[in-house]
Amino acid sequence: MIPFLQLLSLFFIASKVDEEDKDKDSKYDLSLYKRGDLLEVPRTLFTHFGIYLGDNRVAHFIPDILPVFTKNKAAIGKMVTNNRLILGVIAKSASVRVDSLADFAYGSEILVNHMDKLCSQPPLEGDEVARRAEKLMGSMTYSLLWYNCEHYVMYCRYGMAISYQTYQFCLTVRKIICSRMNAYLTALCGTGTVLYLGSVTLLNTVPTLLVPFTIWMASSKLSSRLLPPCPVLSESAWQENPALY
Repeated sequence: MIPFLQLLSLFFIASKVDEEDKDKDSKYDLSLYKRGDLLEVPRTLFTHFGIYLGDNRVAHFIPDILPVFTKNKAAIGKMVTNNRLILGVIAKSASVRVDSLADFAYGSEILVNHMDKLCSQPPLEGDEVARRAEKLMGSMTYSLLWYNCEHYVMYCRYGMAISYQTYQFCLTVRKIICSRMNAYLTALCGTGTVLYLGSVTLLNTVPTLLVPFTIWMASSKLSSRLLPPCPVLSESAWQENPALY
């Protein structure tokens, strides 16, 4: 097992130069960014967030598998590739670190303070936002749902650690689980299990009836509308985006 971990460590330390240095030479107009700005870029399947500190520095909470296998600061300090990021999410290994604007953006277009238009909470002063971002520097436990990069920047800029992406995910899961189709499938699977076992007992009959019945009662065409609006978004934002329901 140890040789495998060492091999994996060497793989990430010796990542291809062209991948590590992807878009290193990309030019970003630094005059467009102010201290305390909230920056957004697409990374893998999600949006990645950071706080601009000034002087071409961005503080962001990013998963990274490399620190699990090595203490080599030079290797860890290089731009976090998507491979390192995804494995870091799985291992729940992450830290708040400062990178250049190009390393943070990973070659993508940067959105600036986009959440200001959506969030019902007014942003804090730029210096206070940056101070909060700097104060949280270092390693922290990562959770894709309960504490990710969006929680981090939302706390820094608005004073509340909330993730709109997490809310969307939970809403989608609820729509899938609390659906009439799921109730039908659960009842079908339960009935099939009872028939396969060839016996009807209290132990297998109760779950077969109770689980589908519970899902059926919870399901509704309007079930998603019964959820409270995400506190991140202003009322106007929800009205302008009916698909969020």
